[in-house]
Amino acid sequence: MNLIRFALRKPISIMVLVAGLFFFGIGAVRDIKVDILPEMNLPVIYLAHSFAGYTPDQMESYFAKNYVNVMILANGVKDIETKNIQGLTLMKVTYYEGTNMAQAAAEISALSNRIQSRFPPGSQPPFIIRFDASSLPIGQLVLSSKTRSNNELQDLANVYVRSSFSAIPGLLSPPPFGGSPRTIEINVDPDLLRSHNLTADQIVEAIRTNNKTAPSGNLRIGDINYIIPTNNTIKEVKDFEKIPLFKGDVPNLYLGDVAQVTDGADITAGYALVNGKRSVYISIAKAGDASTWDVVQKLKSQLPKIQSTLPNDVKLSYEFDQSVHVIDSLKSLITEGIIGAILTGLMVLLFLGDRRAALIVILTIPIAIISGVLFLKLFGQTINLMSLSGLALAIGILVDESTVTIENIHQHLDMGKPKSLAIWDACKEIALPKLLILLCILAVFAPAFTMTGIPGALFLPLALAIGFSMIVSFLLSQTFVPVMANWLMKAHPKKAHSSNISDDEAEFNASGLTIESEEDTFDQKKMLVQRNDFNNDGKINFFERFRNRYMRFINRLFDYKKPVTLLYIFLSVGLVLVLLNTIGQDVFPKVNSSQFQMRLRAPDGTRLESTEDKAIAVLNELEKMIGKEHVAISSVYVGQHPGIFSISPIYLFTAGPHEAVFQIGLKDYHVDMDIFKDEFRQRIKKILPDVKISFEPIELTDKVLSQGSPTPIEIRVAGKNKKRNEAYANKLIAKLNKIDYLRDIQIAQPIKYPALDITIDRVRAAQLGIDMNDISRSLIASTSSSQYTEKNIWVDEKAGFSYNVQVQVPLNKMKSKNDLKEIPLLKNASRPVLSDVATITPSFTYGENDNIGPMPYISVTANMDHVDLGTATQAVQQSIEALGELPRGLFIEQIGLSTVLKETMSSLQTGLLIAIMVIFLMLSANFQSFKISLVILTTVPSVVLGSLLLLVITGSTLNLQSYMGIIMSVGVSIANAVLLITNAEQLRKHNGNALQSAREAASLRLRPIIMTSIAMIAGMLPMAIGHGEGGDQISPLGRAVIGGLVFSTFTVLLVLPLIFAWAMGKTPVHSLSLDPEDPESKHYISSLHHQNEK
Repeated sequence: MNLIRFALRKPISIMVLVAGLFFFGIGAVRDIKVDILPEMNLPVIYLAHSFAGYTPDQMESYFAKNYVNVMILANGVKDIETKNIQGLTLMKVTYYEGTNMAQAAAEISALSNRIQSRFPPGSQPPFIIRFDASSLPIGQLVLSSKTRSNNELQDLANVYVRSSFSAIPGLLSPPPFGGSPRTIEINVDPDLLRSHNLTADQIVEAIRTNNKTAPSGNLRIGDINYIIPTNNTIKEVKDFEKIPLFKGDVPNLYLGDVAQVTDGADITAGYALVNGKRSVYISIAKAGDASTWDVVQKLKSQLPKIQSTLPNDVKLSYEFDQSVHVIDSLKSLITEGIIGAILTGLMVLLFLGDRRAALIVILTIPIAIISGVLFLKLFGQTINLMSLSGLALAIGILVDESTVTIENIHQHLDMGKPKSLAIWDACKEIALPKLLILLCILAVFAPAFTMTGIPGALFLPLALAIGFSMIVSFLLSQTFVPVMANWLMKAHPKKAHSSNISDDEAEFNASGLTIESEEDTFDQKKMLVQRNDFNNDGKINFFERFRNRYMRFINRLFDYKKPVTLLYIFLSVGLVLVLLNTIGQDVFPKVNSSQFQMRLRAPDGTRLESTEDKAIAVLNELEKMIGKEHVAISSVYVGQHPGIFSISPIYLFTAGPHEAVFQIGLKDYHVDMDIFKDEFRQRIKKILPDVKISFEPIELTDKVLSQGSPTPIEIRVAGKNKKRNEAYANKLIAKLNKIDYLRDIQIAQPIKYPALDITIDRVRAAQLGIDMNDISRSLIASTSSSQYTEKNIWVDEKAGFSYNVQVQVPLNKMKSKNDLKEIPLLKNASRPVLSDVATITPSFTYGENDNIGPMPYISVTANMDHVDLGTATQAVQQSIEALGELPRGLFIEQIGLSTVLKETMSSLQTGLLIAIMVIFLMLSANFQSFKISLVILTTVPSVVLGSLLLLVITGSTLNLQSYMGIIMSVGVSIANAVLLITNAEQLRKHNGNALQSAREAASLRLRPIIMTSIAMIAGMLPMAIGHGEGGDQISPLGRAVIGGLVFSTFTVLLVLPLIFAWAMGKTPVHSLSLDPEDPESKHYISSLHHQNEK
């Protein structure tokens, strides 16, 4: 009351406060960080350890198992998952919720340093990266050239482009994809080596002794101090060819006689294809606390400067920009806000016929939304997809407070009161109900503070966005609205009166009301209930005719209040249970995106160039299918990442040269993507029958929610026996193939990778004067490169950068089993060769070894076609159970998105129950009655039923967004019930008749309930339609709220008065006060009261 009185007495102060709120709010809108997702705080740390040349089995045994043994000592570790491919161990350490991740990262670093002594000589420390939503790329910076090789582009990206990133705050600098690091190649000819009785290791030794880094000394001659550099290192690349291979007085041989020296690159591990041509790109990522929009905009502004550092024939472009989704969503919010505000104003105009009142309601919307952004910024939140959803939803919800106030002012004006008194009485009368409505809506946010994991992280910003906007809206309705109503709304015509009274007093005297009646404004409204002409203007308008028919109808229903109540409760609860068990379930709404990601798996062991050919064939087929003009951008990564860039697999994981990952952006091509993918699968199968494909998430939200799973369906088959794991995985695949809506069913790991096992006879080798060291060094230099056995560095003095020097046999010189057998092993001798001391046997090995803790596992992955995740997960679980009792030590379970779905639904169900319980307790405290609280909560089944029905009708599923919508709808819909029951209970305390009170409350609250409901529905309609960018993701939220609101409105107007009349019919009206000095208490002792007064 004091707040309203203050506003009416100091209107300029209120305008100043509102203007200040608006001014600082605009500043917050300009400055607040814009991100794609809220801070997820995912408790995950990645560790990447490379050791080039080691097989998956060696990486598992030497590195992964040792890491697992020591990492379990860290506090809060939930599980440890490792992937081992050739030359790399990638470890994912997941922690329990609430773990201090800064401390966890420090522990991981300390433990990894401690275990280094157990690793093979030459091993370097690992890369350790904390993972959250911001760790995923938000775009690609592409370098392309018609004249330069990928390796040249890689060097330019590494040296010039990445170094420019330091000028952009918040921008991280992952390694470039698509090329190999610049390297001085010593390509030896095996035939020339054999003709001169040389081994590859002798070439390595010659380079080591002739290109050696050594410190410079000083010489002091007279007063001068000279630095004495020597040419220990070779100055020019061509000078490597002049290195002598022998010492002493013998006919010498030079390196150039047996090898070709080139300024080239490391052995190619993978290619990047952009629009079908080899290119290089850098994945753009940002720091966790940086604004995605700011980082991307600053990067784009720096592109001309970065471009100027590159040669003229190299072009730089930014592709796959994820930040546009947030900006498009922001534009949609503005559009929805304008449409929602206009529709809300039209609803007020329709029911009240008052343009000025409609304008006041409309003005509160932008002020509340902008103020909501201000408080989001003050509380450290960002503008992201979830907070935008909250603000979009708030546009519809926050009109409730102002609309109720304006409508109640009109009721008091209809009684003939002067405008100022009508506004004061109206605001004072509904101050408590409005506060209770606000608290009911805020109560549904209680779960946001108890929910954990992904649901909690996503629900909190949405809850805060709505909460802040609603609080501001409530304060505006108590201050701004009454002031503006006094200034703008029309008053009654002035009455003739004597000069000793004011115009308002004369108008009050003419109204027929008494001073005594002002003590109870609810009692005054009996005159409105008894009128057919509600506003007493001499005409019965459309709404008044509707109200009169409604009252006749509900009067008839009062005769059947008990059966109607029981029928409603049993029918609504039963339908809710049926719908909950039949509606589809997803983690996040399905989006028909214009982008997609696809993984191609050629047969295990397919060489890189062949996989590239298959990838180009797929791109050509795509262009044939949809037309080249509809492909906006295509990016393909073929093969593995270079060993020097061991963190790259965190951003994009590939298991070997047989894999290629496609990222395709379409333009002006609008089809059902499930149908498109099915047709594309058939086309690929026709042209490439030996390859497997699998579509993977590309949207950032999908990647985060899937927690690393490549497909919606992923089943882990874990056990100590790898062969048994494989056998059961194949049995499971056979069962999954019978489910007609599953696609791309396959084992995710390469488990039959071709190998040539070299078995060395150590005794024979010793007899021939060689040992394992001689054999391995020659073998490594011949089949890979000397960088694995002997590090050698060359300095480019012009650029000031250092590069590796490595001895290797060109691929075209080592291309058969016989070439392998003929590798010379002994210095200065033609024999022995490898075949003299070893046997070579073709076999198969694992191309990737995955473990959960110390236990090996393989994954079966699958996609879905026109089905929800809940249905698919249930069918997959039935297939797992159909395998029968599993052998001891074998575990088969669904992981990834299926687990997230289960956890999300459980968390949201708990959240809904918490919201209902908080509302119940709060209502009980307000009404001092558990019975009235239960009466109000009888609207909840209709809310949930309405939400579920509209979701089913519109083809939506029960997901994170729609479930949040149901929770929100409970709070919003109960607001109308509170409005009606508060009025009914106050009337019952006066007249003691629950039936009469219910009838009068229904008549008085019909218009505000219908007005606020239609206004809220109109405000949320643009969101529910989902017309803008990202509309598919937030539309279920609006649909759930609208569905619940529609059904609850009918329930509140038709059923709730009956329930109140039945439940409260025999309830006494005396106070529950236990205070003997309280006049309303049945324990009141009047003599005590009089004694205290004396």
